[in-house]
Amino acid sequence: MIFRESETVELKEVFVDDIKKEIIAFANCNGGKLYIGVQDDGTVVGLDNSDGTALQISNMVRDAIKPDITMFLHYETLEEDGKKIVVVDIQRGTDRPYYIAKKGMRPEGVYVRQGYSAVPATDAAIRQMIKETDGDRFESMRSLNQELTFEVAEKEFQLRKVEFGIQQMRTLKLIDKDGLYSNLAMLLSDQCVHTIKVAVFQGKDQTVFKDRREFSGALMKQMNDVYDYIDFHNQTHATIEKLLRIDVRDYPEIAIREVLLNLLVHRDYAFSASALISIYEDRMEFISIGGLMPGIELEDVMAGISICRNPDLANVFYRLYLIEAYGTGISKIIGAYADVAEKPVIETTRNTFKIVLPNINVLCEKTDTPESEVKDEKNPETDEEDTQKLSDEEEKVLEYAENCEDFTKNDVVSLLKVSASTAARVIRGLVEKNFLKRNGKARSTYYTLQKY
Repeated sequence: MIFRESETVELKEVFVDDIKKEIIAFANCNGGKLYIGVQDDGTVVGLDNSDGTALQISNMVRDAIKPDITMFLHYETLEEDGKKIVVVDIQRGTDRPYYIAKKGMRPEGVYVRQGYSAVPATDAAIRQMIKETDGDRFESMRSLNQELTFEVAEKEFQLRKVEFGIQQMRTLKLIDKDGLYSNLAMLLSDQCVHTIKVAVFQGKDQTVFKDRREFSGALMKQMNDVYDYIDFHNQTHATIEKLLRIDVRDYPEIAIREVLLNLLVHRDYAFSASALISIYEDRMEFISIGGLMPGIELEDVMAGISICRNPDLANVFYRLYLIEAYGTGISKIIGAYADVAEKPVIETTRNTFKIVLPNINVLCEKTDTPESEVKDEKNPETDEEDTQKLSDEEEKVLEYAENCEDFTKNDVVSLLKVSASTAARVIRGLVEKNFLKRNGKARSTYYTLQKY
């Protein structure tokens, strides 16, 4: 028999650790045969212990290569010129890409056959192999990063009294049959690579920025942080009708909640671009990456029909009591504006889904009569009734403010032992009532007593 290296044949004189690269390369491409006991020039030198060599290879394959590739390997001992050699027949695997366990699903761990050699695969080749074997659905594909942590997710599940162990992660499809993390796991992990950008503009266009933020980290962290940020900018205005005072927020909280959840659940995470939220004087716009699913029209969405792009992610949100059922979000958003003349607007393009929420108080200002005014600020020296209506938390913050030069939201969190969202609401109420003054921007924001 004549031995010659080719795209499907590799010759090795003895067993060496790098053999695993050749096996991985064959399994990731079109298969091939590995002959041990034969020199590169085709000379048969044989093996002293062919059975021991076959066992070494078998153990190495089981321990050093992921996913499990053993079913695609066949071992055989041949005798050539009175000398024994081991032949390993490697088939093309069905769970590509295969990689060195210690290196991970990265170019330095994934190999492909190129000519007569095993070479590191490119990122593009790795993604293509994942797509070919896992299908087109992003959330079910294996994550390129297999070194994931879930501190935020664990706290969120614990907060909602939902188990989050290995078995639950398998059930929720964060882990596949080979024990590998899916892209769904990556989205919920602290290493999530996707972000949400939020910008606040002065006026009704994008001429002047007032503030901008980019939120990153685990999807649950982004959800909470973005909601708190939007909630802080969701001002409350007071309408006076005779002796009755009615407080109205710029945007219905349920509408903001549902739009934000819609943006997270239905986003196409195959795109790396950030989701966008823009806050103007008269409206708030949410732009999610990914248009409507094939076969669905905007009229279908308005009628309550929903085909979820990320059903496994939606299932996680359902388990955490964040969403109730598919197709109810849009109706809740529209319902929140039932008594308002101007309704939310939904626009779609091939790759985007946009929801515009009108500012209720701006709409009211256009139609107000002298008997119904919108008040933006109140003076504690003249509005005695409002002073008497301060909550215990507000009074505690005011007392704290009188004894310090300035303070931040985190100081209020520690003082009241409440969440950041609750602290922001208390502070915002005192700012709106003109007891406190907001200074600085973004992370440099601090508060002082209002002086007269």
